[in-house]
Amino acid sequence: MNLYTTLKEIYFSLDNGDRRLLEGYNLSVPRFYLLKHIAENPGITLTQLSTRMLTDKSNITRLIKGIEAEGLVEKQQHETDGRALSLYITPVGQRILSEALVAHSNFTHERFAPVREQVNGLLANLIQVKQILDAQLEI
Repeated sequence: MNLYTTLKEIYFSLDNGDRRLLEGYNLSVPRFYLLKHIAENPGITLTQLSTRMLTDKSNITRLIKGIEAEGLVEKQQHETDGRALSLYITPVGQRILSEALVAHSNFTHERFAPVREQVNGLLANLIQVKQILDAQLEI
């Protein structure tokens, strides 16, 4: 098995675990990260959010419609750009996100506990690999 395949399989395993955990909060993995980005960046626009989520604006718009209908976020007219909308998390959205973040942190800690020693040595190398791969995309 090569490095790329192994990293992809690890990603799928992590994503599958996240999906199973977040179902208990009526969140998909993308919806969880949408709420997280909006909470961390009040007033973020759809375009900024699509850049952070590495997806197109139409996909973000569809996801936002769903969480807006559930009262988790609200849209407001952007204060300086009349064509843009700013996104804000609602108190209900913040409560759900806060609960999901604690559960996700605990779940992740438990999942990595058996391999903590191996992961500590690997992390610095993986950070370097990520930086190199990111730099290649900026060329």
